[in-house]
Amino acid sequence: MRKLLSVVAAVLCLAFVAMPSQTFAASLFAQAPAPKPEMMENCPGLISSRPGFTLAALKRDEVRFTYVGHSTFLIESPGLVRIATDYNDYVRPSITPDIATMNRAHSTHYTDNPDPAIKHVLRGWGEGDSPARHDVHLKDTRVRNVPTNIRNYGGGTERHGNSIFIYEMANMCIAHLGHLHHTLTQTQLNEIGRIDVVMVPVDGSYTLDLDGMVDVVRAMKAQIVIPMHYFSQYTLNRFLERVGEHFDIETLDIPSVVISKATMPAKPKVIVLPGR
Repeated sequence: MRKLLSVVAAVLCLAFVAMPSQTFAASLFAQAPAPKPEMMENCPGLISSRPGFTLAALKRDEVRFTYVGHSTFLIESPGLVRIATDYNDYVRPSITPDIATMNRAHSTHYTDNPDPAIKHVLRGWGEGDSPARHDVHLKDTRVRNVPTNIRNYGGGTERHGNSIFIYEMANMCIAHLGHLHHTLTQTQLNEIGRIDVVMVPVDGSYTLDLDGMVDVVRAMKAQIVIPMHYFSQYTLNRFLERVGEHFDIETLDIPSVVISKATMPAKPKVIVLPGR
């Protein structure tokens, strides 16, 4: 019996030696099923599933901005607090945020049915004539708001129907203008404070007109401006042409950018992320 086993073992060894290297390698890997794609992803599916780039871990002074579309960004702090801006039923990040901020000018800027797993759902409008007031602290992140007004469908003014949300993290102040319909008062600018990065609706019609929005951008004096809420290349280009004299323009190929206080540009810059 021992002789027989030895002969069998020898035959098997010769078979593997004679086997082409590709077939041998395939036989090894065939022993275990390939992991599912989602098991290998350590970042939002909308980013990690795109070929050609990988999201790096954030340093303690870095913030990542990912443009999901319309007015929705996924903002990630160094402590991995994830925030979705103008969270709604139509355009959402593929992961559940820790904080969702919303405005109610249109249904593409809010939802009545947020994911119950979201820790903090911050609505940018109050009840009745009372403005919304938020000041939330989570890990390395603070979120607060400054109320503004919106136009209603009858052509009148709805007081406190929108909020500019300010996100403080990584030694930076970041603002999202929401569905802004008017220029800002000095009192509002003072309450907002010094801003490093601002996300700006640039459609020039549904929100504030182009002249007014350019005035707001210049008044806020942010070093980095990220356009949003544009519906065509034409409306985006129209905004870029207006600010091009005072801002450098950088257009990225991917919808994600990492920004830190240390890498702020000397001259103010508009960073265009793909999407609408």
